[in-house]
Amino acid sequence: MSTLTEIASEEAFNNHVSSIPPSALLVLYFHTPWAAPCTQMRTVLSTLASTYPATTPPGISFVSVNAEELPEISEEYGVTAVPFVVLVRDGKTLQALSGSDAVKARVAIEQHAGVDATGNTTGAGKQSIPPPLHAEPRKDISTSTPSTSDTPLATTNGAVSAAADPSLPPTKDELFARLDELVKAAPVMLFMKGTPSAPQCGFSRQLVGILRENGVKYGFFNILADEDVRQGLKEYADWPTFPQLWVKGELVGGLDIVKEEIATNPDFFKDYSVAPRT
Repeated sequence: MSTLTEIASEEAFNNHVSSIPPSALLVLYFHTPWAAPCTQMRTVLSTLASTYPATTPPGISFVSVNAEELPEISEEYGVTAVPFVVLVRDGKTLQALSGSDAVKARVAIEQHAGVDATGNTTGAGKQSIPPPLHAEPRKDISTSTPSTSDTPLATTNGAVSAAADPSLPPTKDELFARLDELVKAAPVMLFMKGTPSAPQCGFSRQLVGILRENGVKYGFFNILADEDVRQGLKEYADWPTFPQLWVKGELVGGLDIVKEEIATNPDFFKDYSVAPRT
């Protein structure tokens, strides 16, 4: 049976990709160790992988990538949040799925697994598939093994897939439910323009600098990559500008508010730092 293979380096990733035939479906699963929804998705993909026979050469390959440890691979595939699943064949992205919707991921993989690079049905079918695992995403985020990467990622639940119909925007209730998950994706969440490694505005750059100076472990979401989140969060938070910093699901505010909090309480970030301030 097939398995979900963990990739530890860019070299290992390149070697793996080059070792499978162009007709094989490559299932890329991007995750971070601190994001609870990733635990559910890993279980789903591991179970699904086990239903496909291990063949030589392989007809399908499941690969797990730590999005923060291997940022160049993450950038290459447009990863802005975790869990994130990308389906690739012959070097071309077929579909990208952001969020922990187990049913959506399972259906997409099954659809593409039986079609080769030319669009024809292949014989590399799956074995009998067990019922889909669709547990509710956990609301708590583990901080026992936080990431200290310069490019932390947000988790999203129910995020619209890249292949979703753009003519069907989410309802307000659906969007707010998604935002409720996003603001709690990590104990400290930064909604910013750009990414920590490439901020797209001065305020975002300064706030990233403050978090780094204080050794804060945090998640982020690039609001420039998702217009629904960008506009919806303004109403959800009743705060019209970005960046926005959230702590334990509560809005702190923008750059000026964060500066004021630190000036009033130098230990404001103490509980969320990798190491105590000196």
